[in-house]
Amino acid sequence: MMQRIILLLCAVLLASCSSQGKKGLKVVATPVPHAEMLEFVKPDLKAQGIDLIIVVTGDYNVPNRALADKDADANFFQHIPFMEEQIKQFHYPIMSLAKIEIEPMGIYSKKITKLADLKENATIAIPNDPTNEARALMLLQKQGLIQLDGTKSLQATIVNISSNPKHIKFIEVDPAMLPRSLQDVDAAVINTNYALEAQLSPEKDALALEDKDSPYANVIAIRQGDENRPDIQALKAAMTSEKMKTFIAEKYKGAILPAF
Repeated sequence: MMQRIILLLCAVLLASCSSQGKKGLKVVATPVPHAEMLEFVKPDLKAQGIDLIIVVTGDYNVPNRALADKDADANFFQHIPFMEEQIKQFHYPIMSLAKIEIEPMGIYSKKITKLADLKENATIAIPNDPTNEARALMLLQKQGLIQLDGTKSLQATIVNISSNPKHIKFIEVDPAMLPRSLQDVDAAVINTNYALEAQLSPEKDALALEDKDSPYANVIAIRQGDENRPDIQALKAAMTSEKMKTFIAEKYKGAILPAF
């Protein structure tokens, strides 16, 4: 019942935005950091004659539906694996316009100061939900600690580890509990939001972080066929500018990284 009310309210909000004129560029976004980043480029787009209308929602079911139904021109809230799953499930005619930012997953430890110090038979805690477990294993692979078998890496689990030279033992933990596990393990792979809640700084405390090449970078999504629209191209240019890189660095201080 509550979800229906939220969807109804979002629909009303989208409809009201539609009445603001054809020149408005409507983008649906989640609050942080996506709507904040859009607000930052709003004056620059206004100077080009583009009225950026930002529709904020916390419901992940709304943005792609609004885009597919032409109630919005773009959205900014999701990474490509999520978008591809939504396309597969709902057949939305949408696509990625550009990678914008990543909230990097990191490897943290209270016992070592660099990954090279990780000993044989060390214990590493990783998230126990499918998406984040695969993401953690991909980060560990990139750091040379393990090798995955290469099949469906975005759905990888510990059974897909084909090489483990240090014989690392993995403990699957609820993502929210990972910071607390640091006292009991040699290292843990933690999502940025939970790291920040535990007063861990991705920039200062992480032994390794995902980089801009991660498939989990958040993207601006648009409808297929709209990629050459002048206002869409102006949005892309503003969101992938050097000015935006500076904004991300100064405001988020390493908790969020540019992916362009």
